[in-house]
Amino acid sequence: MSPRNTQAGAVQGADEERKGDVQDSTATAPRNQQRSNAPVSADRVGGSADEQGSAVRGSLNQYEIAVLYHPDLEIDLAKAEDRVKKTIADNGGTIAKTDNWGKRKLAYPINKQDYAVYVFYTVDIPAQNIQKVEQIFNITDEIIRFLISKPDLKAMAKAEALKAEKAKKAAERGDRDDDDDDDEEEDEKPRRRSKIER
Repeated sequence: MSPRNTQAGAVQGADEERKGDVQDSTATAPRNQQRSNAPVSADRVGGSADEQGSAVRGSLNQYEIAVLYHPDLEIDLAKAEDRVKKTIADNGGTIAKTDNWGKRKLAYPINKQDYAVYVFYTVDIPAQNIQKVEQIFNITDEIIRFLISKPDLKAMAKAEALKAEKAKKAAERGDRDDDDDDDEEEDEKPRRRSKIER
């Protein structure tokens, strides 16, 4: 037998011993001890799956819900809105903001309707309850369409910062323009007319 083959056999035997040790330790050690070296998150949630799962279930996520109500409900919309609000509250959510756009024309007919009442909700709700809310909205007769989306909070914050920066620059420009207007009137020279204007 060549020295190369004996060396390969020794490595293979060592690997089999290591696999056996790992299998023995995983069978006897509890899972929490195995994960004791898992890093702790910023919210002080431990590394075990149970602890992380309970922390995720307890946290609320922000969602935007667009609801298109049947157009005949424009007069008596309060009853349908109460039903939606109750559905959200029953599933552990809170409504942060409601924006009623009123009756609008649809881009295309839905259930032979050309109009719908648009209402937008900003909601804080646990992520696992979104599916339950969707199921209830699907069987609610007053709702002809809905859309649940998760807003991009980073992009919204960035847009707000840019908007504030633009407003600040516009205010500075407005102050400079007001100061410069008096000087421009004095320095104004008669303009030469071009050949086209003659």
